[in-house]
Amino acid sequence: MASLPILIVIAVVAVALPQALATEYVVGMTTGVFNYLPGAHNVFRVDGTAFQQCAPPANSEALTSGNDVITLATPGRKWYLCGIGKHCASGNMKLAITVLPQVESPAPAPSPILPSTATGITLSKHHALT
Repeated sequence: MASLPILIVIAVVAVALPQALATEYVVGMTTGVFNYLPGAHNVFRVDGTAFQQCAPPANSEALTSGNDVITLATPGRKWYLCGIGKHCASGNMKLAITVLPQVESPAPAPSPILPSTATGITLSKHHALT
């Protein structure tokens, strides 16, 4: 059963990830989300079908370091799961990520030019001569 800290971290990652550019996220246990005890878990990158079936392809190699780094360099859906026992089937050890394309920020609008600086005229109060 998933612990509350893991669910909170997954929720935070799911919200923050689309807004992130070149940001590193830790996945797993109480420190974040692919940081785990080696031997107790592993990580497979799979396709959508294998994700739904919790079945890593036979020819794929698991990440097993307990501190795995995965670069999310291209946009699209990414699926990961634990291939040990029934961890994935229980729903606790699987993660789907959507990486959005990088959006370039528009150039900032130029500052408005005030009439007094545009013409070189200084505005001042006029006093009536008596």
